[in-house]
This record gives sequence, structure tokens and C-alpha cells, in this order.
Amino acid sequence: MKIALFPDDYLPNSTLVHAKMFHELALELKRLGHEPVIITPSYGKQTKRLQVDYIDGVEIWRFRNPPMRGQGKVKRVISESLLSLNAFLAIKNAKDISSFELCVNYSPTIFFGPLMHWFKRKAKTFNYLVLRDMFPQWVIDEGLISAYSPVAAYFRFFEWLNYKSSDCIGVMSVANLKYFSTSHPIYNNKLEVLMNWADINPIGYSNKLIDIRKQYGLDDKVIYFYGGNIGHAQDMRNLIRLVRGMTSYPKAHFLFIGQGDEFDLIKQTISVENLHNLTLLPSISQAAYKEVLTQVDVGLFSLAKTHKAHNFPGKLLGYMVQSLPILGSVNPGNDLIEFINAEGAGLAYINGEDEKLMDAALIFLQDKKMRSEMGERAYEVLKVNFSVEVAAQRILYTFARAKK
Repeated sequence: MKIALFPDDYLPNSTLVHAKMFHELALELKRLGHEPVIITPSYGKQTKRLQVDYIDGVEIWRFRNPPMRGQGKVKRVISESLLSLNAFLAIKNAKDISSFELCVNYSPTIFFGPLMHWFKRKAKTFNYLVLRDMFPQWVIDEGLISAYSPVAAYFRFFEWLNYKSSDCIGVMSVANLKYFSTSHPIYNNKLEVLMNWADINPIGYSNKLIDIRKQYGLDDKVIYFYGGNIGHAQDMRNLIRLVRGMTSYPKAHFLFIGQGDEFDLIKQTISVENLHNLTLLPSISQAAYKEVLTQVDVGLFSLAKTHKAHNFPGKLLGYMVQSLPILGSVNPGNDLIEFINAEGAGLAYINGEDEKLMDAALIFLQDKKMRSEMGERAYEVLKVNFSVEVAAQRILYTFARAKK
């Protein structure tokens, strides 16, 4: 069948984890004999309202839309608010719209809701929402906006429309299912658990695109790597405290690669505090990012302790593919802590347990065997729980069950 996939960013230029995830999902659906079509906003300037291209045989419809990331919060809200309108204007006259049977929408963003509603009316599609952030709840929890402000009400409307237009809402963990069913009980009959996913085939180090150790003089270092969004939701100050605490260990070095609202803050902090053990780089291509993962030793993650939801950051799957042990801290009650520790895939703590995080970092610094064993275990856990094959089959099964 024909399946429309709606990521708000996509390859080859995107460095976001969900862009890679949706490409892997499209490839798997194609392997299973379906016809996936990616419908996504343009990257940079695009003269035509709709442009069609292909990557690895996957058909991509790019609709013209203002850039969203790296533009400041107000411009980003305006650009995201235009997603459904600009997509509709670009594809409304496409002759094969009615042939789509299944739509897979990714959130965040919350602003594809109106488009999903149109697809349901136009083509009677089954709409599956891959829900990965409880937005706007997390920005309210962070104190970035008031729960009673007009901005929150605006976001809440689109959040409601996004959920209402969905036939199934896939959350990333059992803890998230419990949280969502309590905060939005009206949608309980739509909920299921859909874990994050990844292509589970690791790559070898090719030394073609980037050599992090040689380029930045890190040949003899144990590299703690953070890759992805550098923003409020991640609470990068949490990781900065770890970097600061490790300055007296010359063998330890931290490498952050990504983009986001706190990138400039990290850059300024490095300069002001002379954090010689931290290298900060802007986003790189997905191909180069994969190569970096073959050259580092430990995968870092962080989530703000004010979060109420229980996120499983997609970046962890990239670490696990390359058999990296995982180190980080998250919000209290997040079942990710128990999962990582119980599975032996790394060491995870509550955000604010700085001494425990520091002690764990030192263990990884001093015990190469432990790094290796936990990294191997992380890969085994990935194969069992987070393969793209499992995710595709879950979505297709839910669709088939609903159509009976």
C-alpha cells in the first residue's frame, strides 16, 4: 500500500535523529513491498512549491516552508505553524493523494495535525502518531512559558488537533503510556507503546569524512560524546557540571556535536571557564556523524529534571548501534534509568546526582574492559528491543487490526 511519512526534517542535510529514523522506517517499509513517500518541509531555499526527489529509492515530496531551526523561538513558532498550510498548498492537486492508506506523523512537531485531518477526510487514511515529546507540557515544566498564557493556549489547540486527528498514538515506553493516559485520559483507546528504532547494522571506521582524534589532537584520550539537540529540554548545564568536574583528568575529553538553543551558551561557557577538556562543534552530516560514533568511547545523554514525561532519547540508539556504553542522567521516575542499569548497557542516574555521575565517568575512564562489555551489551539490547523491523511491523499490525 501507499504510505505517507511526515518528519519535519529529513536527509541528506538534517542531523536530527528522527530524520534518520524515518529514512530507516521508509527503507524497511519499501523492503516489505509497500510504497512509502516522505512528505517534509524544504531545507533552505526552494523555488518550487513542491519538489520531488529520491534517496536510496525512497520518494520524497519537499514542500516549500520557511526554515525552522536556528532562527530564534518566535520565527520557529511561525515557521512550524505554517507546516500544514504550506504542505496542503503544495500537494492538494496531486492526483494520487487518494491512494494513500496510512499516514505516519512524528511529534514534535505538533503542527501537522491540520494536515492529518485533511488526509483523513480526503483519502480516509489511518493516521499513526509517533509521539516522542509531550509538547507544550515540557516547556511549561521548564518555566519557559506560563501554563495560563495565550501562547500555551495556542500550542494546546494544535496539540489537541494533533491527537484528535490520530487513530493511534505510539508512545516510547510503558512509563510514558501511564503518564499520557493520566494526563490525557480521553485518548486511552488510541494508545500503544512504540519504541524508538534504528538500523541495527553498525558501520566500520572508514576515515573518509572525518577523523576526530587526529583533527583535534585527541589520539590518546577517552572521549565522552554527546550528539544531537543542544537545548533546554536536554539541560546541557547538567553535562557541563560533569565536564567541569573532570578537568583534572587529562585523559578524559568531552566532545559535543549538534545544534539548539543552548549552543551559544555552551560556547560561551567554554571560553569563560577555559574548559580545555570540551570540544564543541556544530552539526555535521549524518554520514560524518556515524563515523564519529566509531571513534569515541562513551555515549552521553541528559534530560532536564523538570520533565514529567519519560523520554528515551533517540541518540541512544546511535550509540548502541556502535556498541558504545551509555552514561547520563534524566528526570526522576524515568524508567530509562532502570532499563539502562538493569540491562548492563551503561550507567544512568537522576539529574542532580552529580557525584554518582562523576564516579561513573571515572569508572569508564579507568576501566576499558567495562566500557567494552557494556558497549557490547548495549548492542545486544538494541537488537532485541529497538530494530526498525520491529517498529515497522508494530505500525503495520496496528493498521491491519483497525481495518478488520
